[in-house]
Amino acid sequence: MQGTVKAFDAETRSGSVLLDDGTELPFDAEAFDAGGLRLARFGQRVNLAMDGDRVSVVTLSTFPLPAP
Repeated sequence: MQGTVKAFDAETRSGSVLLDDGTELPFDAEAFDAGGLRLARFGQRVNLAMDGDRVSVVTLSTFPLPAP
């Protein structure tokens, strides 16, 4: 699944993304850290992995998602 970064707080390493249908999904530091990123910026396109209703991985759209 892909989305666009709506907000990111570098101190807490958490934020939210907007899906293409306009749905906003929050992500926590654990999901951000799982993607291997150091920073996310507003408008950046990202790949998302979900674990139920929770975003479990956020990474760049050019990076592969980890195997489930």
